[in-house]
Amino acid sequence: MRGRVNRADPEGAIAEAAKACSNWGRWGPDDVLGTLNFLTEAHRRAGAALIRRGASFSLSQRFDMNGPQKGWRRRTNPVHTMLDTGTDAAAGLQGFPHGIGGADDVIAMPLQCSTQWDGLGHIFDHGRAWNGRDAATTVTAEGDLVTGIEHMAAHVAGRAVLLDVGRVVGDGELPDGFAITEAHLVATAEAHGVTVGRGDIVLVRTGQLTRARRDGWGDYAGGPAPGLSFTTATWLHRTEIAAIATDTWGFEVRPNEFDHAFQPLHQVVIPHLGLLVGEMWDLDALAADCAADGVHECWLTAAPLPITGAVGSPVNPIAVK
Repeated sequence: MRGRVNRADPEGAIAEAAKACSNWGRWGPDDVLGTLNFLTEAHRRAGAALIRRGASFSLSQRFDMNGPQKGWRRRTNPVHTMLDTGTDAAAGLQGFPHGIGGADDVIAMPLQCSTQWDGLGHIFDHGRAWNGRDAATTVTAEGDLVTGIEHMAAHVAGRAVLLDVGRVVGDGELPDGFAITEAHLVATAEAHGVTVGRGDIVLVRTGQLTRARRDGWGDYAGGPAPGLSFTTATWLHRTEIAAIATDTWGFEVRPNEFDHAFQPLHQVVIPHLGLLVGEMWDLDALAADCAADGVHECWLTAAPLPITGAVGSPVNPIAVK
């Protein structure tokens, strides 16, 4: 798994990686947290000690109609609607006493249309969900009945490591279709003077979002992109990280590294590793600060919304240095 893939055999590669990297049963048959089990109270205490300056960074894109979605799988950008406004208040239309007025609003959006986490019920392998469960009875029209993302809401806070592969390997930005290998990840960590290990939340900046901001969204949502190589599955398993997030739509390299495949790394790391995967994170401001002070680790809190039965969630991750 550390070398090249056989482009003609995605089925075989996925089966091999799934067997080599499986965490099924590791935390018992009833587990709902997957690799977040690695992020213990001790890891969280150590991560909190990284706060030195108090500088904070939001790692979220804005949630509005100017987002990247183009309708694939019926995903749309957020639609924000006002229910009550200052205009209504000034006109005396709200019916409140003694001159008080107010504004209310509502938002309608797919849970994975912008900065978000993929929950454990998001991807299956041959009808099997995380921990070997039957996908058909785990995630139904009622939602994820077992591993809904609400179970993770209290757990995603700890040490984060930024791997700015775009800066170290590329000229600030990696080209679309660039496959980030284990060697690239290790070289980037060494260049930054950081280690990656158990319980860490890894942030991988490719620079694609930087390019999209400059040149327009184009095919950012679903099109070609730099991303993790399928061969990194063993690294993701071996390092025992708690979660990983990137600044791209799909986390893994696109086009994928097989002749006929769709998101094969997802098919391994979510249902078999139980890995929490984040996508479309805005890592630019944090990366600029890390480049300036040479510190590529920080405290991160990135709780998903506890939406019962959801298989994904929008998130506003906050990094503090």
